[in-house]
Amino acid sequence: MSMTTKAAVLTAPGKPFEIVELALDEPREGEVLIKYTAAGLCHSDLHLTDGDLPPRYPIVGGHEGSGIIEAVGPGVTKVKPGDHVVCSFIPNCGTCRYCSTGRQNLCDMGATILEGSMPDGTFRFHSGSDDFGAMCMLGTFAERATISQHSVVKVDDWLPLEKAVLVGCGVPSGWGTSVYAGGVRAGDTVVIYGIGGLGINAVQGAVSAGAKHVVVVDPVAFKRDTALKFGATHAFADAAEAAEKVNELTWGQGADQALILVGTVDEEVVQNATAVVGKGGVVVITGLADPTKLTVHVSGTDLTLNQKTIKGTLFGSANPQYDIVRLLRLYDAGQLKLDELITQTYTLDQVNEGYQDLRDGKNIRGVIIHDS
Repeated sequence: MSMTTKAAVLTAPGKPFEIVELALDEPREGEVLIKYTAAGLCHSDLHLTDGDLPPRYPIVGGHEGSGIIEAVGPGVTKVKPGDHVVCSFIPNCGTCRYCSTGRQNLCDMGATILEGSMPDGTFRFHSGSDDFGAMCMLGTFAERATISQHSVVKVDDWLPLEKAVLVGCGVPSGWGTSVYAGGVRAGDTVVIYGIGGLGINAVQGAVSAGAKHVVVVDPVAFKRDTALKFGATHAFADAAEAAEKVNELTWGQGADQALILVGTVDEEVVQNATAVVGKGGVVVITGLADPTKLTVHVSGTDLTLNQKTIKGTLFGSANPQYDIVRLLRLYDAGQLKLDELITQTYTLDQVNEGYQDLRDGKNIRGVIIHDS
């Protein structure tokens, strides 16, 4: 038996989202039916549109979502109908090698997130004889979806789901880039490249960890101003000016961390980040690029003689099951900003307009609010 749902889909690279009606299967073993409340407009979906990270088409977009569980399949123990949940774009099974060693963000179930299928290779969205994938096994640009119980995290039901939605990707990915992957500590000097939906949360993470100097680099004035309101100490349009200031602030020692959260990573930003950190410094790459492009070209001798580290991080090295709840409780306590991250809200029909605003540098985060 199946029901129908409205969804925003991509059918080929370079094409805008199309709004279509799809058939949706009921939940099978270990799966849940979710009615989405809200979906975040994250830059990662643009990598599908632009063909940087080609998925299997056709695919329902959206990987930042919150909502209410409507039904559960056999064997579901994690949630029940009526539960409020935030989706994790990385599923976490709890038992694979990575989950069982505290690295839920590397869960083996995440292998199919670009394929858009369930872990067993099957699909839940259909149109006629065509199977439609779901971005990150979620497809939050749909009113409803059937997803794995391992993709949801139950959250406190007094929290507003249209704000909590951001803790499914942008907030932990940015916050964790500073706190977990970067290891920012009290007194550190941090440089953050790119102040979008992830970069602004790297600012929040660095501030909460007690960094002395939080220096941001972004060509868009609105984003630099927002970073300063969120606790950044210095903001520059240009990496060279930032490097000069860091040199002055640290008496020539260099930054402790350089965090790369630009929309599309390139060689130049990696070189700038590696140059701006001092001895023992850490460069963290969170942003994405076409996987076939070699974007890390730096002097190996610089790494050796100055003992620098360049590392990648997925989901900010956070553990979805723990950190989604943790960050929401920090928000509840007034120690994490979520409301201020949302620049604009849209309907599902306005998804392309929302992404154009993102491209134009108008949004820190746009959010789709699904019809109640």
